[in-house]
Amino acid sequence: MQDNYNYPLDIEWTQPEMLVVMAMWQALEDTYEKGLPAAQFLTVYQEFKTVIKSIGEERKLGRDFEEVSGYSLYRAVQAAKAAPDKMLKMKGA
Repeated sequence: MQDNYNYPLDIEWTQPEMLVVMAMWQALEDTYEKGLPAAQFLTVYQEFKTVIKSIGEERKLGRDFEEVSGYSLYRAVQAAKAAPDKMLKMKGA
């Protein structure tokens, strides 16, 4: 429910790449705010990985987003991978 922050984006990305990354942040918000099927979350994450190939960059962006939102990309990905056939509903930090 916190929409008063900016998504971590890189101005070097193309518009389609930005849309993929923004979809990841939206899906992450959804897992914390209302829940999302884990399989759907993982599909968005796989798309995200086509833009963010480096684990270092993924970690940095995840930390940047968690800093402004309180939502952990790492924890959500781990939870989704652990139960891909379940509903993913994360609890806030």
